[in-house]
Amino acid sequence: MKRSNKIIIAISAVFMLTLTTSAWSDSLDLQILGWIENAYLPDPGLALKAKLDSGAETSSLDARVLKKFRKAGKRWVRFAVTSRDSGEEFVMVRERVRTIGVVQHDGSRQTRPVVVLEICIAGQLLKTEVSLIDRSEFNYALLLGRSALASFALIDAGSTFLSQPNCDSPEGGEAGP
Repeated sequence: MKRSNKIIIAISAVFMLTLTTSAWSDSLDLQILGWIENAYLPDPGLALKAKLDSGAETSSLDARVLKKFRKAGKRWVRFAVTSRDSGEEFVMVRERVRTIGVVQHDGSRQTRPVVVLEICIAGQLLKTEVSLIDRSEFNYALLLGRSALASFALIDAGSTFLSQPNCDSPEGGEAGP
């Protein structure tokens, strides 16, 4: 093998090692979470179980009685979220940031309003986009997708409940159950 080829191979190996080490150290900063975790919505004060799904881009929340309306030139949505544990219903109002089209597993297409919610999970208080849809036929009221998790978490598909949702509230106390 020519000397120039050996140099190119050596430089390539060092470059690949640097990239791999950089990616590894970046991933060391991420928390490992199970595919099911406890989460908390500080407003309205609702604890719930969340499915973490790297196959979904956008998060979604079990919401009913959706009412879209306009106020001061902005698009809003009023919706109800029910605690699966107590049956207590919380009515929430949020600005609608966009509407998305989602293709279901059966090929049908849905449109869903998207709002921004604060969600506490694994000590992180996220402000993330959440689509609103009836998830009553699913086991978990909240699905957290890639866009919510990418900045701080990796999912261990073989584990559940590896964290607690405790977050510092803006008032200086703890938010979360």
